[in-house]
Amino acid sequence: MKSLALITSILICLLMKAQPTDTSVFYQIPDAPESYAPGNILTRMVDGLGYRYYWASNELTTADLAYKPSESGKSCLETMEHIYELSVAIETIASGEVCIRPYPVIDLEYEELRHQTLANFWVARNAFLNQTEEEIEKRKVVFQNGENKSEFPFWNFINGQLSDAIYHTGQIVVFRRANGNPINSNVRVFSGVNAK
Repeated sequence: MKSLALITSILICLLMKAQPTDTSVFYQIPDAPESYAPGNILTRMVDGLGYRYYWASNELTTADLAYKPSESGKSCLETMEHIYELSVAIETIASGEVCIRPYPVIDLEYEELRHQTLANFWVARNAFLNQTEEEIEKRKVVFQNGENKSEFPFWNFINGQLSDAIYHTGQIVVFRRANGNPINSNVRVFSGVNAK
């Protein structure tokens, strides 16, 4: 009986960490969880982020990726790279692991960058799913840079990485609109399902 429980636990962990093989997981917001448990609220926040990012980053042209609002500003692609770094932190924190800094240098093409970002959001949303208040309360945001380690309350994750990723996703929407390639007009962030 113990071995069956161990095998079941291992399979659940592997499924939670498994990344989707295609980026269509956030084509629409997944079905809402059954309860308003704290973990489910976090799951829904990541779902909203994933849906927004899916459509903000969908079908960007080379000109869109190079667009930047000013000479000193970040380009759309550089903004996507920052969101990818945030997605790594979001996935790491959701999984209860330590965020290692500095982040590795990113060398991903547009499609792979987009796919990996969405995959990280998918892992994070599943890690939060059904977490209780007690489980969330025990979480800390831990950064490690060489020998230096710093720890913060979980609250900082909500106003930090999670909110920052939503903020920068909005920038991509603005960049592409300014470049003449607006986001799909059927996107409905309130319902999470595109209009027909």
